[in-house]
Amino acid sequence: MNDLDIRHAASSDIDTVLWFWREAAEGTSISDDRDGVARLIARDPEALLLAERGGLLVGTVIAGFDGWRCSAYRLAVHPGHRRQGVATALLEAAEARFAALGGRRADAMVLEANEPAHQAWAATGYHREDHWRRWVKPLATPTD
Repeated sequence: MNDLDIRHAASSDIDTVLWFWREAAEGTSISDDRDGVARLIARDPEALLLAERGGLLVGTVIAGFDGWRCSAYRLAVHPGHRRQGVATALLEAAEARFAALGGRRADAMVLEANEPAHQAWAATGYHREDHWRRWVKPLATPTD
């Protein structure tokens, strides 16, 4: 993957990232808007990692650390670039960030119905924990 560049997102990337997620990500999030991504970048400028090949965005992952837990979100790879090591490179970059921050374990939220994602996460050493379930409560109404 020496032709793959991984960098932190900047405010100027927000529109491109949102477009990319509509094309490459599975499902949407209540935070998938300009304000949500801008807040993420402002709060933690190193959390949103972008993978580019030849200047083209081909993958993303959010590597969030709150001082307690390391969480990976929005791992997405463009369909034309899947199975080429993009997700692996992004997760390696995320895990290096977590380790540098003192993180002890990484976790990820993966849609239950997204079978290809299950395979991708498993291939990089992650495993499902069936004894946990995610509980959510929206605090805002989506702007869409």
